[in-house]
Amino acid sequence: MRVTEYRAQFDAVVTFSNGGGLRADGFRVDVPGPGVTEDEVAGLFIASLSLLLVGSVELRNLTVFAEPHKGTHAGPSDRPAAPVPGRGRIVDLSHPIADGRVTGYPDGPDPAALPLAACVDLPAVLARTAGTGVRAVGVGTLAAIEVTGRAVLLHTGGDTSGGESADATDAPYLTEDGARWLADHGARLVGIDAASIDAIEDGRRPARSILRAAGIPVVEHLTGLAQLPPTGFWFSAAPIPFAGAGPFPARAYATVPA
Repeated sequence: MRVTEYRAQFDAVVTFSNGGGLRADGFRVDVPGPGVTEDEVAGLFIASLSLLLVGSVELRNLTVFAEPHKGTHAGPSDRPAAPVPGRGRIVDLSHPIADGRVTGYPDGPDPAALPLAACVDLPAVLARTAGTGVRAVGVGTLAAIEVTGRAVLLHTGGDTSGGESADATDAPYLTEDGARWLADHGARLVGIDAASIDAIEDGRRPARSILRAAGIPVVEHLTGLAQLPPTGFWFSAAPIPFAGAGPFPARAYATVPA
C-alpha cells in the first residue's frame, strides 16, 4: 500500500544573528505528515538551505498538502547513513593538564557507569561559530546540521578567546533551546571548546540539565576543533572509570579519514 506523503508551502523571512536577512516566497519542503507544526517547518526550511547563524524565522501563508516527496535536503526522505569508522588521522582535542584547563566530563553520571559505546568512535559533526562574534549557540546554528546519532562538537573559539576561563562571563555557551533541540533530535554526545556548556551567569545550568536528563554525555574544555572538517569524522573521549567520581578528565580526540 502506498503511503501518502506531504509537503508544505510558505513564505519566509529570515534574520541572521550576525546581520542581514533572507526572504523566500512560495517555498516548498517535504514534511513528515499533515500534523507538522510551524516550528518544525521552519526547522526543515533552515536545514534544506543549510543556513547558519539564523536569529529568527517568520513563516506566513503556511499550507500543508498531500504530494510525493521531492527529496528536500535534510528532510524526511533524506537521511544519510552514518559513516563507518576506519583508519585516518588522529587529532588531539585535549588540553594538557599543566595548562590548568582539564578536558573532560562535568559532574554527572558515574564515569564507571558510562559505557565506551557512548563516548568512543562516535560519528561526529561540527557546529562552527568561531570568528563570528556570536556567543550563544542556538537552534539557528544547529538546525542545518544532521545530528541524529552523532556527537555534536561546538566550535566556538572559546579555547582561544578567553572563554577557557571558568569565570569568563563572555564565554560562548549552548542555549537552553539549543540543548532541547539536540535532545529532541537524538544527539549522542555534545562537546564544547569553552569551560562550561552553560552561560556562566546562569546558575540554573539549563543546557547541562536538559542533556543529562536525556542521557546525553557532555564534554567541556575541548581544544583544536579548528582542525576538523564539518562532518565525516569520529569522536572519542574515554574517561578513567573511577567509581563515584564527580567531574572527571578524559582524553578526547578525533579520527579524520585520510
